Formats: sequence, structure tokens, C-alpha cells
Amino acid sequence: MTGERIRSSLPAGRPLRRQLVATVITRLDGGAGALALCGVLGLDRDAFQPLVITGSGGRLLDKAADNGVQVVIEPMLRRAIAPLRDLRATRWLATLLAERRPDVVHTHCAKAGAIGRLAARRAGTARIVHTYHGFPFHEFQSAARRSAYIQIERRLGRITDVGLCVGTGVAVEAIRRELLPPERVRTIGVTVAGACQHVRHDAAALDPAAVRRARRRLGVRDGSVIVGAVGRLTYQKAPEDFISAVGALNRSDVIGVWVGGGELADRVARRARSAGLRIVLTGDRADIADLLPAFDVFALPSLYEGLPTAIAEAMACGVPVVATAVNAVADLVEPGVTGLLVPPARPELMASAIECLLDSPAAAARMATAARSRLGHRYSEQALQAALIAAYHPETRPELGLYSWEEAAADPVWAGS
Repeated sequence: MTGERIRSSLPAGRPLRRQLVATVITRLDGGAGALALCGVLGLDRDAFQPLVITGSGGRLLDKAADNGVQVVIEPMLRRAIAPLRDLRATRWLATLLAERRPDVVHTHCAKAGAIGRLAARRAGTARIVHTYHGFPFHEFQSAARRSAYIQIERRLGRITDVGLCVGTGVAVEAIRRELLPPERVRTIGVTVAGACQHVRHDAAALDPAAVRRARRRLGVRDGSVIVGAVGRLTYQKAPEDFISAVGALNRSDVIGVWVGGGELADRVARRARSAGLRIVLTGDRADIADLLPAFDVFALPSLYEGLPTAIAEAMACGVPVVATAVNAVADLVEPGVTGLLVPPARPELMASAIECLLDSPAAAARMATAARSRLGHRYSEQALQAALIAAYHPETRPELGLYSWEEAAADPVWAGS
């Protein structure tokens, strides 16, 4: 954990007991899991007692355990929709929350957001916070399904005290779709701690030694041009569009690298072989920050997104970026200034944008430098912790059913013995 934990602003002379914060997420991995755990680990343990409830996870589970965070794993919490199982999961979670009596239930992503918020409401939890990493609805769905998801999110918004939106685009969409009252919407960013160590401070350029080490890790020889992406091999990330874009470049020196595993791994591998392309699928890796310097261009063809951590990490490493113009991606990628944007599901246009950066290294370097400088403090762990503390602490908002610190100190649920 880099960065100092932020202490909550408790009123002087009012010794309140630690808040129990239950974080609910279906899968503790990927960008959403990493952001959720970053928030958990950064909380001041003198003021907060964290509990993570999840359906599955990988190395992030070990990281949570190594940092003394209690984790409850319940396999019923899955991303796929299964009404009977989801009903059982909601009942189970409501019982658990009623037993543990958390002061705050903080849910992440659509599925855990639905089950977790309903269970928290049933258990009588005083404060419900939800993080929108993106939305379950998008333009590639049928109109009926999209409308149903929006209506569900609106109903859940009625029982949500604060909605934390990862990126301005997500916040704007939440307000425009009336998912919850505007005064309850907050915008947060992703965190990129530890991703900048390979950039030379004097020139905002990648350290050549780091580039060579990263390429050796990937088993790629020097002299090749690497177009890379980071993300799960899922429909949302559109890895088959990545394959098509690499193929459309029609360059024998280009190698495509995709870092991340997922259910489409076999299909993507077959697609690459049938196209005769040089594609490296690394599977899940824990050393992503060490691999990013190998990329000449980072290209993410997502169909829909929130604010991808991988883009911010690539920018922090000084790698020029091409991405799709969806949701909050424009928070990071300003066209022609900090990178290039293309429409989703248009791999031929992504190929053109990639080729533009490869053929114009000076312009690519200028955009990469601008992108890195704009990250600033907005995407730091400290900024995330400040946002969480503000979301978890009751505010003086009587119209929302919340209350002030003076009232909290007199409340036996909050007050220490």
C-alpha cells in the first residue's frame, strides 16, 4: 500500500467506535475489484473496521488477507443472472448483515449492487453506498433489456444514500438517466499508484532498460512493434475487435499482446491463429505495471466501460493510448491531446488510429507526455480515500434522512461505550 492512510475527521472530544464497513462485490478481481480493495485497504483502522463479502477472487483475496481484512466468500454471489440463486443470495446476505450490523454497506458493480443494496435495506443498514463502475445497460443491447435495467437501477437508487461514479461520463449518465437524485451523485477516479516507476523524470519517456525487461517478460524480441491491451477477455472488452484491428494494420513487424484472462480466451486464440497473426495472450498476470513499458501503443476496444484503470496505468507509464469513445473514457483520453478515440465496434478505425501513432512518434510522445502530466493527484489513493470518508460519514442533510456528527455522537449505534 503506497501513500498514507487518511484519517477520518472525527469531532474533537467525541470518541466514536469504529465504523464497520461491509464491502460487497461479486468478484474481487479486475479493475473494479482492485479499486474496491484499494479503498478498503486505505481506510484508517482506528476509525473503520472493514469486511469484504464476495463470491470469488484471485490474488486480491490473498492481498486482503495479508492486510488483515476479513473476507467472507459466498459462491452464490455471481455476475450471471439466475433469479432463484440470486434470491437465495439476497436472503443469505440480509441475514449476514443483520448479524454483523455494519454501519455502512458499500456495494460495487451491477449484480452486487442489486443484491447488496436490497439485502442492506432488508437488514436495516443505516447507510448504503454504491459505486457505479459502469452500467449493466449499453447501446448494444435490445431496447427492452436496456429499459428494464434502467428501471431496476432507478428503483435501487431510491435506497442508495450516495452513488460514487467512476468517471465524469458515468456520473453524467447516472444523472441523465435519473438513476438517483442528483445531490446524491459523487464522481471519483481510479487509482494508478505504482504504475509510474518506469518513466524517466527528466523527459517523461520510458526507461529503455524497463522496455527491454518488459519485452523479455513477454518473450518478444527487440525490434518488434507491440500493440497491447489489458483487460478481461469478455464481450465488454471486445477482444475480437482487437484482433481485427491488429490484422487491419497489415504490418509484419506488429505483435499484438493482450494481458488478462477470461471466458473468451479460447475463441480469441482461434481467431488469431486463423488470421495468421502474431498475438500473445498472457492470461492473468500480477506484473501488469512491469509489462506496460513493452507496448508501443496501448489500444482498448471496449464496447462499454466505466473508467478503465488500465488506460490510466498505461498513461502513467508514458504509453500512447487509443481507446473507444464510451462512457467516462474521455475523462482520460482527450482526442488529439492525451490520446486518440474511435467509435466502438469499428476495428478498422482503431487500426487507423494505431497506425497514426506508430507513423508519428513525435505526436505520440507529445500525447503520452500530456496524458501523464494530467493524471496529477486526481487518480491517487489519497483522493479515493477522501471520497470514501465523505461518503461513509453522515452529513447534515435532513431531507435525505441523514444527520450531523453531533446527532451521531449521541446515537448508541455510533457512540463508544
